[in-house]
Amino acid sequence: PNDNIKRAIDKGAGGGDSANFEELTYEGYGPGGTAVIVKAMTDNRNRTAGEIRHIFSKNGGNMGESGCVSWMFKEKGVLTIDKEETDLSLDDLMLLALDAGAEDIAEDDDSFEVTCQPEDFQSVKEGMEKEGVSFSEAEITMVPDTTVEVNDLEQAKFILRMMDTLDDHDDVQNTYTNFDIPDEIADQLS
Repeated sequence: PNDNIKRAIDKGAGGGDSANFEELTYEGYGPGGTAVIVKAMTDNRNRTAGEIRHIFSKNGGNMGESGCVSWMFKEKGVLTIDKEETDLSLDDLMLLALDAGAEDIAEDDDSFEVTCQPEDFQSVKEGMEKEGVSFSEAEITMVPDTTVEVNDLEQAKFILRMMDTLDDHDDVQNTYTNFDIPDEIADQLS
């Protein structure tokens, strides 16, 4: 494990020979037919591919060919506004967001989520910030076209363990998935 620690430190410090690192995307299926995309940065494509494949299979999933699930996702700008951080209503925010070039805004229990095309991300962010809106998160990410509801407690455990293990992997930069765990299942997990 010392090699991994040293590699992580070198990578974090911009040390090592960064010219040898390449960005790779792995795709596959988690338990219950959920789709998973993994973005990684590695200096050893074979090692990383083997380790990612192992994480999928150990948790009831399987890594697939390139393109097997990415068609189910679209790249989008996603900007999140905490309700506690704004006194604007959904209607006010919608007008600001649409004026700034956003596509849509959705509301959930404690936040508003503005979505836009990746090429409009910067102008939407700056346009809304100019109007005094602050974001708890703002990023260009992969958004699934549809979600897969996981109603089985055991499957939910496997999926969450697989996602945690992927996120903890040294080479993994980002993961994207389309699962949705309903509250009644989520409550049993905690």
